Amino acid sequence: MSIITLTTDFGTKDHFVGSVKGTIYSELPDARIVDISHHISPFNITETAYILKNAYKSFPEGSIHIIGVDSELNEENKHIALKLDNHYFICANNGVISLLANEIKPEKIVEINIHEHIATSFPVLDVFVKVACHIARGGTLEVVGKIIPDFKRLVELQPSISTDNKTIFGNIIYIDNYGNSISNISNKIFQEIGKGRDFEITANKYTFKKIYSKYSEFVDFSVPKELRQKDGSKLALFNSANYLEIAMYRSNLNTVGGASSLLGLNYRDTLTIKFI
Repeated sequence: MSIITLTTDFGTKDHFVGSVKGTIYSELPDARIVDISHHISPFNITETAYILKNAYKSFPEGSIHIIGVDSELNEENKHIALKLDNHYFICANNGVISLLANEIKPEKIVEINIHEHIATSFPVLDVFVKVACHIARGGTLEVVGKIIPDFKRLVELQPSISTDNKTIFGNIIYIDNYGNSISNISNKIFQEIGKGRDFEITANKYTFKKIYSKYSEFVDFSVPKELRQKDGSKLALFNSANYLEIAMYRSNLNTVGGASSLLGLNYRDTLTIKFI
C-alpha cells in the first residue's frame, strides 16, 4: 500500500487533520499516513512549495501527497492531480507545484472532475482523500479527471536575471523554525550565472561576500573559543536544500533572535547577488 502524506495549513487544534486521517482509514484500513506539516502559514503557497519540495524526495516512489493549502474550489482555483518524479500530488491548481516542477516536468496532469457528484466545503476531506485512495488502490488519473497540458505557475517562486547576466534578483520565500530567511536562489542558478566570479549579496541594508556550505564552516576553530564568532553573527550559506539562506549563527528565537527579526528579512523581501 502506498504512503499517503499530508501537508496542510490546518494546524492541530481543530478536528480537520483527524477527520482527514479517519476518512482515509475508513476507505483504506491498512493505509500508511505520514504528516509532513500542518503548520504552514495560512494560505501560504510559497511556504508550502518549499517544504514539500524538500520533503517528498525522501519518500518511496509511488507515494501520494495531499496538499491542503488554499484548496477551496472556485473558477480560478481548480483541483488537479498529477504524477511528477514518480510521485503523485493532489492539490489546488494555485501554483503550489511551480517550485516542485521547475526542473522536472510532470508525466501527467489531470483536472479533477468528480466534484459533480460531491457537494463540499471541505475538499481535502471529500475530494482529495477519494482521489488519493483511488490512486493507492492502483487506479489511474484519467478516471478522476481530464488530462490538461500544464499547471498554474507562480512567478515569485523563481528568481530573475539581469539582461547582462551580472545580477540575480531573488526573494525570501520561507522563514524556518530558527528564524533563518531562505531565498528562491538555488546553488545551481548561482553557479550557472556566476561562473566563478566574485560577488556581493545585498539583503536589506546588509551585504555578504562569502557563502558557506554549512553553519559550522563559519567558525574558525583554530582560534581560542572566547575569540571565535559569536552566536547571533550573520552569515550567508547554501542550506541542505541548496537554496541561499541568510542566517544567524546558532540562532534562537527565544534569545538572540533570527535573521528574519534581527536583519528584517521577511517573506517576499528582496535580495540580490551582483557578480563582479
